[in-house]
Amino acid sequence: MPNKIRIEDVAQVAGVSTATVSRALSRPERVSQKTQEIVQAAIAKLGYVPDAAGRALASGRTQTVGCVIPTLDSAIFARSTHAMQVTLAASGYQLLVASHNYDPKLEVEVVNALQRRGVDALVLVGAEHHSQVWASLQHWGKPVMLTWVCDKRYPSAGFDNRGIAALATRHLIDLGHRRIGMISGFTEHNDRAAQRQLGFTQELERAGLKTEPKWISTQELNLSGGRQGFRHLYQLHQQPTAILCGNDMLAIGAILEAQELGVRVPEDVSICGIDNHELAAEIKPSLTTVSLPTRDLGRIAAAQILQLLAGQPIAQQSLLPYQLVQRASTAQTQM
Repeated sequence: MPNKIRIEDVAQVAGVSTATVSRALSRPERVSQKTQEIVQAAIAKLGYVPDAAGRALASGRTQTVGCVIPTLDSAIFARSTHAMQVTLAASGYQLLVASHNYDPKLEVEVVNALQRRGVDALVLVGAEHHSQVWASLQHWGKPVMLTWVCDKRYPSAGFDNRGIAALATRHLIDLGHRRIGMISGFTEHNDRAAQRQLGFTQELERAGLKTEPKWISTQELNLSGGRQGFRHLYQLHQQPTAILCGNDMLAIGAILEAQELGVRVPEDVSICGIDNHELAAEIKPSLTTVSLPTRDLGRIAAAQILQLLAGQPIAQQSLLPYQLVQRASTAQTQM
């Protein structure tokens, strides 16, 4: 059996002390870029595999960050999470991802499990969490980052979800629509969906339009939910001439259902989404939507976690921009 490569061997090849190698592995932010490159080159040359347990004992860190998201079955969360992973990996950290499927009790278990694993920081989605989650974070003593919303309790990077929905609703109003429905995600345990629904109703009220509960269909945030939501709204005695959807998957599902029912988009009904999913520009008609820089969200969250771990100050709240992307699925009302 070949001799095991030791940290002393890496130090000798790199021409640095063992303490420097240890620091480059456990606290990379404390060594220069040049030294980091020399150490990494020696590691690659020798095929050295660091002892993770030993490094954690020596540094007090595991070089891992926990990320808890509502669901793994979402391209939107996938984009921001991937960007977070890439950014953290570049600094020697691994991202451990877990989901709770919008179940607050399961989220408690997931958060506690990641804390027990010794992650160096936690990233959570939203600001609506079980009281036990808030309690465990308060006494944990490690960095916590909230994403997709901005909240004063912890550093956060996110969006004005109320403003996003209001922008889309105003677009439909400006096109002359007065009967506007919404297909929303479930608002229980989902503050992003709740804020988007609130932005929709408030913008209608601001324009002096009625907001009838029956004109809001709450569904799962997927294609099937969009189909079911559209079917529900089109079974009403008075049908909407425009529909705002809580995300692009709902909107695409609504377009597909409209086409199956022989309803023309946008001639009979305008449909608007939120997110700017990559399919939004490909579906026919192409989808009008509000574009959210979700990859930027992941990068910013990761960068700020790294700053917190390095003891550096960060902005308490980072509110990201958004913009309407008008395509072919919305048009002036013909009614």
